[in-house]
Amino acid sequence: MTSEDHFSRIDRWKTVLVLTAVMATLGAVWFSNQPAPTTESTWADVLAEAERGGYRLIDTENLRKLYEEEPRTVLLVDTRQEWEYVTGHIPESVNFSMEPTWWSRLRNRGPLETLLGADKERPIVFY
Repeated sequence: MTSEDHFSRIDRWKTVLVLTAVMATLGAVWFSNQPAPTTESTWADVLAEAERGGYRLIDTENLRKLYEEEPRTVLLVDTRQEWEYVTGHIPESVNFSMEPTWWSRLRNRGPLETLLGADKERPIVFY
């Protein structure tokens, strides 16, 4: 085997490794940007999720009453995209847009905790 054959073999392996790394990276980026699958939720699904998540549900009538009585005690979080928020939103609400992917939820965990604050008793409504 000549030294040229040896280098040629090493160059082929380097090329294979680089292409493998590129393909793995592209696959990971594609997979992490896939939207969460959506299914038709039933009321039972909503109740079960609230139970698992440890949060309470509020209907629109009770939310309206609470908001009219003490609007500053309720944190309203508009989860739509910023351009949608700018075109119209509930007064006093804050915008925290989040894409429906696991990566987005993981990436926004810290900023969301900061937005929500330390008051664990404050009603927070996501819409």
